[in-house]
Amino acid sequence: MARPDHARRPRPWHRTRAYRLTRTVVLTVTLAVGGVWWARVDEPAPAPVTATDHTPVTPAAGSDENADDGGPVPETAVPETAVRKRAVRERAVREPRPAPATERHRPTAPTRTAGPVRGLPGPAGPTPPAAHPKTPAPPRPPAFLPRSRPTRFTLPYLGIEAPVVDLRLDRHGQLTTPPDNNSNLVGWYADGPSPGENGTVVVVGHRDTRAGPAVFIGLDAVTPGRRVELRRADGRMAVYTVDAVKTYDKAHFPSREVYGARARPELRLITCGGGYDRRTGYSGNIVVYAHLTATRSA
Repeated sequence: MARPDHARRPRPWHRTRAYRLTRTVVLTVTLAVGGVWWARVDEPAPAPVTATDHTPVTPAAGSDENADDGGPVPETAVPETAVRKRAVRERAVREPRPAPATERHRPTAPTRTAGPVRGLPGPAGPTPPAAHPKTPAPPRPPAFLPRSRPTRFTLPYLGIEAPVVDLRLDRHGQLTTPPDNNSNLVGWYADGPSPGENGTVVVVGHRDTRAGPAVFIGLDAVTPGRRVELRRADGRMAVYTVDAVKTYDKAHFPSREVYGARARPELRLITCGGGYDRRTGYSGNIVVYAHLTATRSA
């Protein structure tokens, strides 16, 4: 029996088994690829991993991170513990390791540098120790002068300027006084040192006379530091500075202290002092102590 015509025709291509198998494979692959892509697009990008000091961690060489497209590193490629260890290592490289507690306050010796860079301040050098004020050198003692008698006495503090006469000891070994007929005279013990010589120069004067106050009326008012000048016959001037003013009773007058020699040129000004009696006069003496501080031309 012969077959009909439609049974002998070949099947269309879209109804063949190969086409259906190919279509199924293509659809399956397309769906799989599309699902994966869609999942990557919708997944939020993870925040960049930072170290404990908030510094972004740079991937180490040879890691699995894609440096070209900037994509995130999968969690399986860089575990969290590995990131923390790497951050700690990199921070240790950036930050110097602190010294032990026992060495933190140990002073270090200053280092010598070649000098500051032009335009930039140089490093602060070690602070020099504070300079102690120098003690002024003591003044040089004045040069001694050769012997020459005094001719004029000056005490600017009391406004005294008086001529000088020579005095010597009387037969009882007592120093005589200037004549009382002239209240403006002072006397110099002529057998002792002259002004400017080494030794103790003695000058005396009246405090008052029958005519009234005399040249040394205010001698007890002199204070230490005042100047006394004695002009000499050779034209030189001997300048003394007052050290002290003392009053002694005549019965206990310290002759050795007043007239005795010292290690430097000194001056004594002597007048009456203490209590006064009409029959016996003054009970004591006023003594001014001074020492030579300068010599100059008059």
